[in-house]
Formats: sequence, C-alpha cells, structure tokens
Amino acid sequence: MRIPRFAKLLVAFLVGVVLVQLLHACATGSQAAGKTRLTIATVNNGDMVVMQGLSSKFEQANPDIQLRWVVLEENVLRQRTTTDVASQGGQFDVLTIGSYETPIWARRDWLRPLDLPASYDVNDLIKPIREGLSNNGKLYAVPFYGESSMLYYRKDLFQKAGIKVPEQPTYPQLKEWASKVHDPANGVYGVCLRGKPGWGENMGFVSTLVNTFGGQWFDMKWQPTINTPAWKEAITFYVDLLNKYGPPGASSNGFNENLALFSTGKCGMWVDATVAAGLLSNPKESQVYDKLGFARAPIEKYPNGSNWIWAWALAVPKTSKSPEAAQRFVAWATSKEYIQLVADQNGWVAVPPGTRTSTYNNPNYQKAAPFASIVLRSIQSADITRPAAQPTPYKGIQYVDIPEFQAIGSSVGQTMAAALTNRLSVDKALQQSQSSTERFMKHTGYID
Repeated sequence: MRIPRFAKLLVAFLVGVVLVQLLHACATGSQAAGKTRLTIATVNNGDMVVMQGLSSKFEQANPDIQLRWVVLEENVLRQRTTTDVASQGGQFDVLTIGSYETPIWARRDWLRPLDLPASYDVNDLIKPIREGLSNNGKLYAVPFYGESSMLYYRKDLFQKAGIKVPEQPTYPQLKEWASKVHDPANGVYGVCLRGKPGWGENMGFVSTLVNTFGGQWFDMKWQPTINTPAWKEAITFYVDLLNKYGPPGASSNGFNENLALFSTGKCGMWVDATVAAGLLSNPKESQVYDKLGFARAPIEKYPNGSNWIWAWALAVPKTSKSPEAAQRFVAWATSKEYIQLVADQNGWVAVPPGTRTSTYNNPNYQKAAPFASIVLRSIQSADITRPAAQPTPYKGIQYVDIPEFQAIGSSVGQTMAAALTNRLSVDKALQQSQSSTERFMKHTGYID
C-alpha cells in the first residue's frame, strides 16, 4: 500500500515536533513548570525518611525549587551514584555519600567544593567529621549525621551479675562479661557483633578489632599484613567470642539485624554504631529503652582505631545541572535550623546525631540523650590519620581510603564469615585473605 505524500510529510512534521520537544527537555533538564527541579539520590534509612518528610518546608521557603527523591538501598545507592558520576550521566543534583567516598571522589574531580554562607557556621561541624569530608582543605560534602562506635549493654543483666562497667572497657573484660550474661535458654545471648560479610558490614567492626589488637591492613609499602600474629589474635578472639556467646546465625547479622536483636532484649551487649543510641532510647522502637547502659568501644593493646568514624553526607556532583540550587538544599538539610526543626517535630532525641558541636552543647539535647557525652568523645577521639599502632600509608579506621578497598574488604569479609561458621580455620582464612589481597594489589599496581 502506497502512503500519500502529504501523509509522509505529516508524519515527518510530527516526528520533528517530538524531537524538538525532547531536545528542549534535555536542554532545560532540571527545569519543570518554571521551577528548578533537583533530583536527590539518598539512602533508605530512618534519618533520611525524616528529611523527606520535612523537605516541604524547604520548598515553601524556596518556591523556585522542586525536589525529586530517588530513595535506594545502600548498596544500590553506591552503585547508581558511582556509575552516574563516573560516566558524567548527570542524573542527580544531590548525592548522599559517605566518609569513604567523599575524598576519593573529590580527588577524581567528581564533586563540587562547597561554598557555604557564613551563617552556615562550618566551624560548628565536629572537626573529625568535617575533616573526613574534606580534601586539600576544601569541604566537598556536609554531614547529615555522623557516628563513631560504642558499647551498649543491658544494665539490668549486668546489675544482676554484679558487673560494673568503666567508661573505657577492654575486650578481655567484654568476653568475661559475655560469659556471665549469656543465657540462651531464656533467649538472651552474651554479645551481638556484626558477622554479615561486606566491607561496610563485618569488616567495619573487624577492622577496628584488628587495629586495637595491634594490626593493620597494609604496611608503608602497601604490602598486605593480614597473615600476621596481630590479625590472628584478633580474628581468633572474634570467632571464639561469637561462637561461644553470640546468637545463632551470627554470620548473617549486620547492623540492622543486631539492632533488632538488641532492641527486643536478646543481646546482653552490642558493639556498633553510636547512631543506634537514639533508636534504642526511643520507647516506640525499643523494648529495652529503660535498661540501657553506654560505654566507649572496648580496646585491647592499643587504643588507636578501636572506634570508627563515619558520616552520611550530602554532596553536589560536578554534573549537576543546577549546582546553586543544589547547594542551597544541602546547606538547609544540614543546618542548625534543620536540627531545630527536627527537634520541634519529633523531639530532641530524634535529631541527626554526630554533626554539630552546638547540638551537644544544647541542654535540651543533653537531657533527652544520656549517651550524648560518650558519643561526642568517641567521635572526637577518632583519628583517621592514625588508625593503627604502626604508621600506615592510608587514612581511615574501619576502611582504607583507596577505591580498591571496596573489592578487597568485601572479599576478606566473605573469608572471615567462613571462619566464623567454621567452614575455614582462622589460619586458612588469613592465608587466603593475604594471598587474594596481594594478587589484587599487584594487579592494580600498588606493589610489584
């Protein structure tokens, strides 16, 4: 069947109109109905859900800006945002990234340095958190919340066992206490620790354990130091402790799983992120809110690197189509005014922790958060430049600040989980981890 010439011309005209519209949409990108549309990639945790709920306040104060949220699980978020900025895709105007990624991405020129107004009060940001989000003295992300690690324990169980906890406990003490409060017949386990494999899961905790036992990931020549006496002592302690006094299936438990166990009364102790303190203290979310004790993260031979430091932060990628508007939102969502807004809406115990000195100086927060002083001291004592007993070529306490660490840490995490479940001996796990890390470091050119 022949198509009349006018019909062909009409089709060509309509196709042209569509193409022009598409090109115009691409050119304007982030413009929608006369407003600047900001696309925000964020993680699906509780604090970010609160931020979304309150973001209408920002839109009311900034009627020229419309927010679009892309909420993702942590691993998916990292994959999507890394792919986008590396390929210069320009999908996002604001990124939620961590202390690990920020300086690496800044060095790769993927992020815009932030130019914040004097009213933002950058110096109010807690110094170790601020420094972890900087590169060459420039701030590339601002913290939405910050954390270190600490010991949580059940005061009722410890009182019954006659245990008094100092502010700075040791790992030998922790093992002794676990033996006294371990009561599996009544559904209470002596200690809960991360066992789920992953560079940010079990290795987040295990790295701090290795640090305080005197070990490190690499020596000053980037040679892996995994198959060493310090690592063996730390991993033997870890495996023995969890197998004797931990819950069943510990190798499947990460932060969220252990939070659920502790909040329902099934753990006598837990060493993990300080951000859990507010959740565990909330009667709506915790069955043990009135039985909580807090102490610094335990140490062994060396205090260096026994407690980690981390922040979820907001950054503006170089590919943002609306960097000025994006920076306006980033400043609002991490400001003193935002913290006050959360307090007014949800109470002081719910405000984003670990970001601003002024929060910890606030009598209202101190009253609502009995853990505040320990959290602040834990964050302030964490030094990413001195994570171990011996000098290191890297920064980072529970991670190593090189792009390759995600792959290395995840691989070693799988092997440590195999040791925890007795599929590998500790010696074999260390030997395999040492060999695989050496191969990776040779392949990437760090060592010959």
